[in-house]
Amino acid sequence: MRQGQGDRGGGRDVNLELFDLTGKVAIVTGGNGGLGLGMAMGLASAGANIVVASRNQEKTEQAVHQLEALGVKALGVYLDVLQPALVEACVRQTVEAFGGFDILVANSGTVVRKPPEELSIDEWDLVLDTNLKGTFLCCKAAFPHLVERGGGKIITNGSMFSIFGSTVRSAYPASKGGIVQLTKSLAVAWGKYNIQVNCIVPGWLKTELTKPVYEHPEMGPTILKRTPAGRWGDPDDMRGIAIFLASQASDFVTGQAIPVDGGFSVMGI
Repeated sequence: MRQGQGDRGGGRDVNLELFDLTGKVAIVTGGNGGLGLGMAMGLASAGANIVVASRNQEKTEQAVHQLEALGVKALGVYLDVLQPALVEACVRQTVEAFGGFDILVANSGTVVRKPPEELSIDEWDLVLDTNLKGTFLCCKAAFPHLVERGGGKIITNGSMFSIFGSTVRSAYPASKGGIVQLTKSLAVAWGKYNIQVNCIVPGWLKTELTKPVYEHPEMGPTILKRTPAGRWGDPDDMRGIAIFLASQASDFVTGQAIPVDGGFSVMGI
């Protein structure tokens, strides 16, 4: 992206180079579908080369082809964030392939929908370990390489349930609320290394994970009615915020949890 003239800015230059990611390298965990792919496509459209780190290798290959069609380099890496050795291997493969990286999008996550009294310990551990511990492991593994790079960007993935409770997702809000607090702590700890850490808090977007909700005859219309934008979100709605938080445009923004929700979280009665 290059400088252009702003039609409504009195003839002022709009410095789009602030958002240019040409030559940057981004690891996107869970980047082969849904919100992760939406963010990966956004970063690629701004010029970043992408490492798609996910478990489903078939979907990862498809995502790599989509990203390469944007004119960037893309690499698929198998990753299960529950396994620390695979997290380290993902980082190592990225460095070997690209010489380093500048951006981590820690996006992998899962959910179990049950009332809290029916949730097993194993199910609780699965959600907390995947969402919260997995995010921490990825950030920790990325840290020394970003320091060596002279700084970088980490984007974590929260949820509306970072803000709200749920009758049937007690482990999920616990993990997503924890991600917001983890983001703040990493931002404070790593600011001196020129590493900015921010959390995207997505609203109700149509993905495989939310399909049972938006197709529900009561919940779907209720969410739509509460959303001032008047529509459900789409993974493409994640592109702009990902570019901003990954680019030098956000160099003085860190430790923030930014809703991308069409106004859902600020809607009153």
